[in-house]
Amino acid sequence: MDPANLYSIVALALVLVVLLISVFLVARYLPNNKVGIVEKLWSNRGSLGGGQIVARNGEAGFEPDVLRGGIHFGYWRWQYKVHQRPLITIKQGKMGYVFARTGEALGPSQTLGRVVECNHYQDVEAFLEHGQKGRQRAILREGVYAINLAVFSVITEDGVFAIDVAQDAAKWHRHLAEINGFDPVVIGSSTEKLMDDIGIVTTHDGPSLEPGEIIAPPVGNEVDNPNYHNNYQDIEAFLKAGGRRGKQYAPLVDGTYFINRWFATIELIPKEVITIGEVGVVVSYYGKQGNDTSGATFRHGERVHQGQRGVWENTLGPGKYPFNTYAGQIIRVPTTNFVLHWITGKTEGHKYDESLRSIDLITKDAYEPILPLSVVVHIDYQKAPNVIQRFGDVKKLITQTIDPMLSAYFRDVAHKRTMLELVHDRDDIQAQARMELSLKFEQFDIQCVDVLIGKPESQGDDGKIENLLEQLRLRQLSLEQIETYGKQEVAAGKKQTLNDANAKAEMQAQLTHSAIQISIQTNEAEAALARARKDAERIVVTAKAASESVSLEGQGLSEKVNLVGKAEAEVLQKKVESFGDSRLYAMSLIAESLAQSKQPLVPETMFAGGGDQGSGLLGTLMSLLVAEKMGMKLPARTIAEEKAPR
Repeated sequence: MDPANLYSIVALALVLVVLLISVFLVARYLPNNKVGIVEKLWSNRGSLGGGQIVARNGEAGFEPDVLRGGIHFGYWRWQYKVHQRPLITIKQGKMGYVFARTGEALGPSQTLGRVVECNHYQDVEAFLEHGQKGRQRAILREGVYAINLAVFSVITEDGVFAIDVAQDAAKWHRHLAEINGFDPVVIGSSTEKLMDDIGIVTTHDGPSLEPGEIIAPPVGNEVDNPNYHNNYQDIEAFLKAGGRRGKQYAPLVDGTYFINRWFATIELIPKEVITIGEVGVVVSYYGKQGNDTSGATFRHGERVHQGQRGVWENTLGPGKYPFNTYAGQIIRVPTTNFVLHWITGKTEGHKYDESLRSIDLITKDAYEPILPLSVVVHIDYQKAPNVIQRFGDVKKLITQTIDPMLSAYFRDVAHKRTMLELVHDRDDIQAQARMELSLKFEQFDIQCVDVLIGKPESQGDDGKIENLLEQLRLRQLSLEQIETYGKQEVAAGKKQTLNDANAKAEMQAQLTHSAIQISIQTNEAEAALARARKDAERIVVTAKAASESVSLEGQGLSEKVNLVGKAEAEVLQKKVESFGDSRLYAMSLIAESLAQSKQPLVPETMFAGGGDQGSGLLGTLMSLLVAEKMGMKLPARTIAEEKAPR
């Protein structure tokens, strides 16, 4: 090879080597996901002083600006050191915290550095104009930031980003992770633990509370306020509005809030729920001293307007309230009727009567019963603040006033009555107690709706009252038995009447048939009587006619005897004498006359008795009786003569 060409090649190689070495010494390359933090190792202007770490005037130290991705020249390796660090990435819905290693010192009341316009800590020069060292009030929201990690330490959920991770930064990271400080504060139904809560805010920056205050007053909560801090998210606005450190009166309600947890901690508490049937009396620990609205006659405390310190005159009705329990207390007062049991071992769900026991009594006749008692009570919602001012709460009202008052009242009642009177007069005692206790209760702004007295019981196992009641039961049972026997007697009579009626009903057909037969026999008897009456009349008429005929005939015969003479008279006398009785002779003549009569002597139909002599005699007697009743004259012969044998 030609020496000249070889020399040229060697020279070119040397130039390239020198060029590469120069490029290596002066040029720096950074990938696009990193930043370069320039540290000037030495300078003819000397080193930084006064605790500064940023070389703003060419001094040795960290440069304020960072290098972004690409190739950068002018940074000699023997003079500059470029620290490569990743870009700061804040994930969606997360927050990052910043600690400034340089800047002005914090003020006496400050715990966090003020917020300055520095492009989210990416403009170090702007930050150093007014920024303060230490933990910062401003937070980093979602995005990617090229931050000089020599000036600022950034704490995110993924870790601590800095040139040198300080021990304090690591502790801050652990603490923020424990309190979920990298997540926004979520209030309301979207939370996992509490479904209906509010957030109580405690701020850690700003002036202290005024003497005598226990909670910071609300400031800058109105949207149209120039210092509206948007629920503690704008710290500078909060402080400009006069906000103070400590627990805040205004809570966080439903929503999502990106709050710097170095500035404020959030405590979640449930909302206050006032259910139907009760009101809430507010005892406020916050506010200015108000004027008493209870009136001069009420000497148990003061009532104030809403927002003032004391017992509010207006109660909270049923509903949900974002009430800060650090600023006051809500005492629930039932407005519906509720029952209190003075019965050992028995209590209602409200638990107001869990300490009450049955009342021990002594009666007039030295019995010692235990009286179970129930009282129905009502509290007017408008008088609920008065009750709370008097007693503090409803349970104290019951245990400190109603319980001793009722116990003394019923002991007085028992002293004036015997045990039997205490049992028998229960209704009267209840009515009297209802009236008298109502007047007593009104003095305490409550109403006695009803008093219910139970059965007195014996103390222990002596059984005296039970024995007395058993005697009463036996006595009452005897009275009831007497009543029962009387009723049974009446029932027996009714039953006999019923049986008779049933028997008659069962024999009704036979009775009807018998009645018809009686009617038939009666009709037949009446017909027979009528026939007998007619027969008697006919016999009487016939007898009269026969008698007249005999009389006329006798007269005729007498005349004939006179006319014929003595001979015929003798003949006639002989004929009469032949009969032995002149009447027999007359009867023979009558029979002869009747035999020649055209009128039948025997009726076609005749009612007759038996054929024996007694029956014939009965028929003759009936005929004679009929004739006598009709006023007919009968022959002078007696029945004995008729029956006498001839």
